[in-house]
Amino acid sequence: MGISVDQVDRQKKFADKNDLGFPLLSDPDKKVASQFGVKRLAFLPNKRATFVIGTDGTVLSEITSETNMNAHADQALEVLRAL
Repeated sequence: MGISVDQVDRQKKFADKNDLGFPLLSDPDKKVASQFGVKRLAFLPNKRATFVIGTDGTVLSEITSETNMNAHADQALEVLRAL
């Protein structure tokens, strides 16, 4: 699942354009971001983070690189492969 502050219509366009194969959640009021501790103050964008969540709802890993997007996918896959 992907989450951003973008409105639903913008999320849909992005998902359709990129054929993601997973759902996107619109979080314009940053409630989910706040719950996961990635919300920044006022107008600043949320921190970029990837969470690997187990089937029991436990957070197995948090990847927080702001500049290396490949690290998110690589580290998340490492965690999943280790299961």
